[in-house]
Amino acid sequence: MKTELLAPAGSYEAFTAAIAAEADAVYLGGSLFGARAYAKNFSDEEICAAIDYAHIHGRKLYLTVNTLLKEEELCSQLYPYLLPFYEQGLDAVIVQDLGAVSAIRKWFPDLPIHASTQMTVTGAAGARFAESIGISRVVPARELSLPEIAKIRDTTNLEIECFVHGALCYCYSGQCLFSSLIGGRSGNRGRCAQPCRLPYQVFSAEKRRMGNGSDSYPLSPKDMCTVELLPEILKAGVTSLKIEGRMKKPEYTAGVVSVYRKYLDLYEKNPNRYRVLPEDQKKLMDLYNRDGFNKSYYTVRNGRDMMALKNEKNTDDRKKQKRNEQLFYEIQRDYLNAEVKEPVSGFLSLYSDQPAALCVFLGDSSVTVEAGWVEKAQKHPLTEERVRTQMEKTGNTPFFFEHLDISMEEDIFVPMQTLSELRRNAMEKLQKEITSPYHRQLPRTSTSVNNKNSDTANARSEHTSTIRVQVENRAQLKGILSVPEITGIYAGLECFREEDFLDHALETLQETLQKKKQLFLSLPHATRDGELGKYRDSFRILIEEGLSGFLVRNLESLSILREMNLEQYVVLDYSIYTMNQETRNFWKREGILYDTVPYELNYRELLKRDNSGSEMTIYGYLPMMVSAQCVQKTMEGCTHRHDLLMLKDRYNKEFPVKCCCGNCYNVIYNSLPLGLLGEKEDVLSLNCASLRLAFTIETEKEVIKICEAYIAAYLHDEPVKLEMETTKGHFRRKVE
Repeated sequence: MKTELLAPAGSYEAFTAAIAAEADAVYLGGSLFGARAYAKNFSDEEICAAIDYAHIHGRKLYLTVNTLLKEEELCSQLYPYLLPFYEQGLDAVIVQDLGAVSAIRKWFPDLPIHASTQMTVTGAAGARFAESIGISRVVPARELSLPEIAKIRDTTNLEIECFVHGALCYCYSGQCLFSSLIGGRSGNRGRCAQPCRLPYQVFSAEKRRMGNGSDSYPLSPKDMCTVELLPEILKAGVTSLKIEGRMKKPEYTAGVVSVYRKYLDLYEKNPNRYRVLPEDQKKLMDLYNRDGFNKSYYTVRNGRDMMALKNEKNTDDRKKQKRNEQLFYEIQRDYLNAEVKEPVSGFLSLYSDQPAALCVFLGDSSVTVEAGWVEKAQKHPLTEERVRTQMEKTGNTPFFFEHLDISMEEDIFVPMQTLSELRRNAMEKLQKEITSPYHRQLPRTSTSVNNKNSDTANARSEHTSTIRVQVENRAQLKGILSVPEITGIYAGLECFREEDFLDHALETLQETLQKKKQLFLSLPHATRDGELGKYRDSFRILIEEGLSGFLVRNLESLSILREMNLEQYVVLDYSIYTMNQETRNFWKREGILYDTVPYELNYRELLKRDNSGSEMTIYGYLPMMVSAQCVQKTMEGCTHRHDLLMLKDRYNKEFPVKCCCGNCYNVIYNSLPLGLLGEKEDVLSLNCASLRLAFTIETEKEVIKICEAYIAAYLHDEPVKLEMETTKGHFRRKVE
């Protein structure tokens, strides 16, 4: 397919500006389910109008439905919300929630579904999984390199849409709970408060302040600008070049689109002479930049050069800079104030004693209309010039006459009102002729989704709760093995020696089985293409020897296990979200063991949820960010160690940061651990299959002490207190 230039639109003005700047397609959000809830967004009527407007001009329109949907939203709101847009001819929906994917495929089987970057597709296996469930286009994680994108191209038939310009999140999109946990505004619900853009101090494990005093924004990436990399991006197989910026002004949208349009066309016409002019780089810089540009992750894994570190807006030099008014004036003149009109050809026939007739052609579309009656002139016959002037007044229509042939008899008369009516009817009929092939009529059938288990969701469990424990190092694992009441252990790959992983894992497995405990392997929070390849044979052998399964945190890991026919051994962690019953039913059909209760549902919402196939975390430092960036590398360079750092915010709250060197990513945890020690009655009323204690930075002694406290409370009904500060997370607080 021809490479598509895809523009953002946060308002109708930005949408028409993008069309004027020659975007091939536009993506926008409506009143519901968009990941930019605070953008102006579009009314339902505006979306329907935009769909027709795009099709008249030969463009496409995609709608964002890229948030996680709660039960009532999926069951009651999604179908009636999408129906008018589907019938109007919407070209595709961009989706995060797998339950929404399942429902949309059932309701609107011919509506293309694009996997949002919020779905966190980080490799070719994850992309193959997306293709297998009916997705036609994937927007992979922005962190992917060009070779990783090429691997998706080579192993799937998916269209690949990648961001080429605009803001970068610090976290893998879809894996950020920072704004949610500290402020109640969820990025998964389109309401991110951008805490990554705030100042932080970084401290080493030895409490030493890292970096220099001016490096106050370690989580704030520069904006991306890849116009110089377009040839390499296209060669990697990207079929849609996506510009970020639904929160930005129409001038930004039009200006950025116009520059990328110029260079995409230049490359396609003459790839050997591709060169970006400095003045066009400056245009992009003047339109908007966050303390300079980077070229994203296409050619680097991470690095200090990608980060802003300072907030240049607060410096005296930045404050003195003035907006490039001439550039903004030119954009407004050329794109915001310009009418986009399609060139049509026409044939007008005017002969006495016949109706006036007009044929209009645009591409494969043509219409013929008649109006009034042509008479012999009594006094002032019409001239061709007068007729042409009247007919070419196309006014507010989206067309203009590029060619108009007029065949007319001499000495005739037609009222100007008749000619105007003829032209108006022809243009209206042509619009319908162009847009009607896109319109759909859906048979009215059942739109219910299968949530049959929800009626029994709050039935009280009569059995003793099962407690499993998650550990991330050998010391924690050693401590847990000595606690008899713990029935299952999730052990991170770091618990085992890398040089003889299989032997060490088998040894630990035998010890665990002897103590009548289950052992699961916790797979990495972030998995990139090829990173689990060296473990494939080991995984098979461990399963054969009694390993109970795998705690899976991302689609890439899950898809690799699925391709190994090991999906029946998969436990989904919180980060593969199951916010609604449709999603849980989807995973049941996939054959997974069970899922983890989402961290962003509160107690009242969980009461309505069927938790019988879910495990609930009742203690642990919750991951707030999983990032391809490395705080250690940003501040002082890579140490090639599994370092533990600390971020301190403006209120002196400290957030632990684990540098996971094996797979090269960071995890930033909440400043306080989740603690539901005193919520036993309400937790048990949720009837979860099991409960989990998740240990991350705790020492062996702390692990044992915390375990004993929760065992006493939950298994032996003994009143107990822990001398530590905790948070209830979202258990008592609803997320926006």
